[in-house]
Amino acid sequence: MDSTARLTSVLTLLFSGLWQLGLTATNYNCDDPLASLLSPMAFSSSSDLTGTPISAQLNWRVGTGGWSPADSSAQQWLQMDLGNRVEITAVATQGRYGSSDWVTSYSLMFSDTGRNWKQYKQEDSIWTFAGNMNADSVVHHKLLHSVRARFIRFVPLEWNPSGKIGMRVEVYGCSYKSDVAEFDGRSSLLYRFNQKLMSTLKDVISLKFKSMQGDGVLFHGEGQRGDHITLELQNGRLALYLNLDDSKARLSSSPPLATLGSLLDDQHWHSVLIERVGKQVNFTVDKHTEHFRTKGEADALDIDYELSFGGIPVPGKPGTFLKKNFHGCIENLYYNGVNIIDLAKRRKHQIYTVGNVTFSCSEPQIVPITFVNSSSSYLLLPGTPQIDGLSVSFQFRTWNKDGLLLSTELSEGSGTLLLSLEGGILRLVIQKMTQHVAEILTGSSLNDGLWHSVSINARRSRITLTLDNDSASPAQDTARVQIYSGNSYYFGGCPDNLTDSQCLNPIKAFQGCMRLIFIDNQPKDLISVQQGSLGNFSDLHIDLCSIKDRCLPNYCEHGGRCSQSWTTFYCNCSDTGYTGGTCHDSIYEQSCEVYRHRGNTAGFFYVDPDGTGPLGPLQVYCNITEDKIWMSVQHNNTELTRVQGSSPEKPYTMTLDYGGSMEQLEALIDGSEHCEQEVAYHCRRSRLLNTPDGTPFTWWIGRANERHPYWGGSLPGVQQCECGLEENCLDFGHFCNCDADKDEWTSDTGFLSFKDHLPVTQIVITDTNRSNSEAAWRIGPLRCYGDRHFWNAVSFYTEASYLHFPTFHAEFSADISFFFKTTALSGVFLENLGMKDFIRLEMSSPSEIMFAIDVGNGPVELIVQSPSLLNDNQWHYIRAERNLKETSLQVDSLPRSTRQTSEDGHFRLQLNSQLFVGGTSSRQKGFVGCIRSLHLNGQKLDLEERAKVTSGVRPGCPGHCSSYGSNCHNGGKCVEKHSGYSCDCTNSPYEGPFCQKEVSAVFEASASITYMFQEPYPVTKNMSLSSSSIYTDVTPSKETIALSFVTAQAPSLLVFINSSSQDFLAVYICKNGSLQVRYQLGKEESYVFTIDAENFANRRMHHVKISREGRELTIQMDQQVRLSYNFSPEAEFRPVRSLTLGKITENVGLDSEIAQANTLGFVGCLSSVQYNHIAPLKAALRHTTIAPVTVQGTLTESSCSAMVDSDVNAVTTVHSSSDPFGKTDEREPLTNAVRSDSAVIGGVIAVVIFITFCIIGIMTRFLYQQKQTHRTNQMKEKEYPDNLDSSFRNDIDLQNTVSECKREYFI
Repeated sequence: MDSTARLTSVLTLLFSGLWQLGLTATNYNCDDPLASLLSPMAFSSSSDLTGTPISAQLNWRVGTGGWSPADSSAQQWLQMDLGNRVEITAVATQGRYGSSDWVTSYSLMFSDTGRNWKQYKQEDSIWTFAGNMNADSVVHHKLLHSVRARFIRFVPLEWNPSGKIGMRVEVYGCSYKSDVAEFDGRSSLLYRFNQKLMSTLKDVISLKFKSMQGDGVLFHGEGQRGDHITLELQNGRLALYLNLDDSKARLSSSPPLATLGSLLDDQHWHSVLIERVGKQVNFTVDKHTEHFRTKGEADALDIDYELSFGGIPVPGKPGTFLKKNFHGCIENLYYNGVNIIDLAKRRKHQIYTVGNVTFSCSEPQIVPITFVNSSSSYLLLPGTPQIDGLSVSFQFRTWNKDGLLLSTELSEGSGTLLLSLEGGILRLVIQKMTQHVAEILTGSSLNDGLWHSVSINARRSRITLTLDNDSASPAQDTARVQIYSGNSYYFGGCPDNLTDSQCLNPIKAFQGCMRLIFIDNQPKDLISVQQGSLGNFSDLHIDLCSIKDRCLPNYCEHGGRCSQSWTTFYCNCSDTGYTGGTCHDSIYEQSCEVYRHRGNTAGFFYVDPDGTGPLGPLQVYCNITEDKIWMSVQHNNTELTRVQGSSPEKPYTMTLDYGGSMEQLEALIDGSEHCEQEVAYHCRRSRLLNTPDGTPFTWWIGRANERHPYWGGSLPGVQQCECGLEENCLDFGHFCNCDADKDEWTSDTGFLSFKDHLPVTQIVITDTNRSNSEAAWRIGPLRCYGDRHFWNAVSFYTEASYLHFPTFHAEFSADISFFFKTTALSGVFLENLGMKDFIRLEMSSPSEIMFAIDVGNGPVELIVQSPSLLNDNQWHYIRAERNLKETSLQVDSLPRSTRQTSEDGHFRLQLNSQLFVGGTSSRQKGFVGCIRSLHLNGQKLDLEERAKVTSGVRPGCPGHCSSYGSNCHNGGKCVEKHSGYSCDCTNSPYEGPFCQKEVSAVFEASASITYMFQEPYPVTKNMSLSSSSIYTDVTPSKETIALSFVTAQAPSLLVFINSSSQDFLAVYICKNGSLQVRYQLGKEESYVFTIDAENFANRRMHHVKISREGRELTIQMDQQVRLSYNFSPEAEFRPVRSLTLGKITENVGLDSEIAQANTLGFVGCLSSVQYNHIAPLKAALRHTTIAPVTVQGTLTESSCSAMVDSDVNAVTTVHSSSDPFGKTDEREPLTNAVRSDSAVIGGVIAVVIFITFCIIGIMTRFLYQQKQTHRTNQMKEKEYPDNLDSSFRNDIDLQNTVSECKREYFI
């Protein structure tokens, strides 16, 4: 770095520090008393007991001993003229000497001119200072932000209720020196460089300004090659243009890089600081800073010849400027350490002045007024009545769309004139009685907070309304009507005691500011109004425009769009993925585990890993299975990719894009129990990792942008592949198959599972440039399972036990959510204290939750009453939130308790102690029970880890099934786990995470499932005897059969349960489509129950449930038809031997009716079949090898629900759990390219299997044809189709359906 650059760097730091020093007023010697030497003439007030100026310095005991107004009421004030602008750092107050008069709270106002006052604010709110408790004690207040002003006002807000307002005051600070320049809108200062080109890598520009207008250029510089920097006021906001790239467009066509500030045309001082180091820029206006980077490659700003301040003069054309010039004052203007105004004052040759620039700041004596109340504010000004014509003009600014601006009763019966803002449009109406004589509409969006000028003129029967004549305004609208001026003009609203003819206000009163009011071309003295000598008013702030931009800063989070009225702001959260008053609450869950807990099944979901935190949602695939809930994040290149021609000098590189930021991915990974990515490298003469000590030929980049030379299946830091660790590589001299450098195709595949390195963001390959050298790689999606926080729980065993965490920082938005369960009567869940502020959540009684919070305005308490007890040892959910719009408390699904947040006063939550969980700092009223899944503003607290080192608290909390056992449906059993619970669906005919997924199959002709009842056996190797015994049930005292079916075939046999050679239970569909349930008990005793509500062979899903307990039988069909019957006492039920679904293949002596239904068995779809605690269909599909079940014929697992109203052979695509995006798992990386030993062996095996199947197919076809011929000879009816397809494509012949089922019970 050369000396010039080093000097620039030093100056940058120096002046940046000086600017901040001046901004925060940390001059340790700036605490001199400023009021003690003032004369009585320096004091003034709204009124005084004596009627003459009187001193009111601290400890003043002469005369009245201080100041008291003539009337102790609102809007009284005491003012001091400090002679010059000074820096004020502190104030102090006393009561009036020897009296009971003192002020208990007050506010401060400041001004440079004694007009256009500015209220002192902290935390962006008008600050209230605590006053005195007696007449003599002194109360000091140090200002958080020092103020530079000449005039100061004390405004009493509250006083001793037993006395009156009384004050003695002191102001502390020091003198303030500054260099000021005033620009009149047609002038500028040019700072000319010593050389033609000024090239800087670092810049610091600082200044203060106050503006008379909302537009104007503060400074500008540009180079001939396109570099430029411009700071410009636009509609009261500061826009910064900066371009370091020569190829970019010039200023006239480029948008600003940043826009900051608002309402900067308020004629008050505003601070600006621009710091640039290369492309990094910090842009600060007042207290708001924006950080950004410029685009392009260059780091230097190249400016030719000069910088201009106050405007952009056109070279060679004196007095001509490219843009509107700045009109106002600039103070302490520094450019890279150079005091520009000081050089101009001393007439140095570097400064050239264009136009009239003066070195003082003269300000027009403009008096603004503020209409405070939307129902009661008004200003009455007199006019000259009965003049033939009318002339009124004024300026206004507001955020409200609606409000009355002016109402006046015209003379000579010419009606009432109304000027109002309606929907942001200016509307002028002249109304007689109820009829509109004239109406003019103009303007739009006039509630934008900017000053707008309005002029109404009526002369010679012509009325004209002019809006913003100094800017691009709509064409003037005119109408012809006779007008005679009235004697009273009501601005902003109407008094309550007037009739509509005197003052008419059809809408609400105006809230906003007005100034420069002229009536009959005469300015109105608003100070005289304040003093009571002119007109009248109510709820006005005179000599003050208290407009506030509530959207600066923007408290709408996560990209929410802010809009506002005079009293509040609104957040539009559409298309953000968030909701709530400030777009704080995510509409998405934080993990797939939570989606599973909500009852969702597999699919694509948006996951918000930090909830209400700053990270946005990311789309993932949740494969919600019975075992693990896998979350997959796809990237942009999961296909097998071929690589050739890469070398160390010219490496192949591919960057992976996961559709989200690295912060989002890290949050997903860190919140999961396990994550992995499969990596595959197929190679032919392409080495992968070389040797453990050599330079790798291929590597990948992880989350921290670090290079990793290990491959899937190996350990971090070990430069090997999976085969190297397992010692089974092709060449024992290498630690990867590919490192053997074979001419044949081989591969190295494995999983990367070290979470701190994931995800893979880039792969680099360098060894495919030799002869016959090539490679193919594939990196799978990022896959994770487990939620480390959703089931993170602790148990508190004593009221004195608690966990402590760092302070909860949540100034503007605070949300707390968790689950709890307890048997205690009360207890504090969480507490965090500050100096005055605090936040607390507690169970105040067994059925009451209370959320208490104080941000400095007094505590706010929200209570939710539960109709049932909350100490029932069940999990309950609590969510409490406080933001700038509302405070809310939600308990379970009970109605939410809310309270609107006050727009005034304190609004920052300032806490400084530790966060206590499960107790309080006083160690009293602690919580006894369990808390889990604690989140604070999206941050997940690891309760279990903290509990490991805390006495009285244990990690974990048993008993999840007591709360969530009902989530296991259809006979599923809830099983406790350390982290949550799972549903054991062994006893259920359903499966899935909650035993709600149907297990169904399509039966083709002659397909059959036979379940044999026998002694208990293990269903799985590690299943207990008790759980396996569900597959056997020989007790005939009661039985339940349930199933669902879809078919178009009649007759059709659904279920056949055999007890002996003569006893059975059959469920079948007759030829006419009715459903029959037949009990055969012995040779002679037969019971047939028929349900003929409809034709059940209609391709619709039907559900049948048969329940028998003892001798009571109930049959329910489709939740509608219900039959009941009591068997005779002689009926005897024998143990069950077997159960058959579909066609009966063994010879059990079927009678003609059952045999006819059994001709094809069942053709269609059966679902969720259950006999007592046995699920035979599920056993056949899931446990064929170990269950006593036999499957014959063609059986295809499918979904019955998806096949309704469609062909049974319709194919349903199911994405596998290993690849939820439906990608095929390409075993062979390149078609006709990859050949390996394993591929050859696999091919031989495939050929052998194919030949075997061909032989079996031929034999099966032959046997089937012989059997079909035999069946055809026995059947006298129309022939049924042979295959499943035609059975659903052709209508079944239901003609001649005479009674085929004769022994029936119609119940």
